[in-house]
Amino acid sequence: MLQYIKGFFLNWYIGELLDIEIEDFQKLDMRVGIIIEVDEFPDAKKPAYRLKIDFGEQIGVKRSSAQILNYHKAELLGRKIIAVVNLKPRQIANFISEVLVMGALTEKGVQLLSVDGDIKLVKGTKIG
Repeated sequence: MLQYIKGFFLNWYIGELLDIEIEDFQKLDMRVGIIIEVDEFPDAKKPAYRLKIDFGEQIGVKRSSAQILNYHKAELLGRKIIAVVNLKPRQIANFISEVLVMGALTEKGVQLLSVDGDIKLVKGTKIG
């Protein structure tokens, strides 16, 4: 299933859309998290930050490599984001990325999907 999802996202990014079953989508566990640490990631092949994200008591703190350099580090600290938390960890350079931070791919870079604003969701809230 993971390869299928990766293929789905790759094909979507290049403009092709593949149909998936609702059961495949339901396997993804997306949660609200709060970015608690942002570091430069000079060892990554593509410019990225190393993030630590707190998903609450049930899931805990997870790490992610995210290509979101269109944001300043100060903008990211404390920001609520949405991430997929049940993908297999992936090694990126000398770093293990445990979650996939969700964002919209635009000409100006990745625009994070977030729940900031008037919505009062706590970290770890499941997205469906």
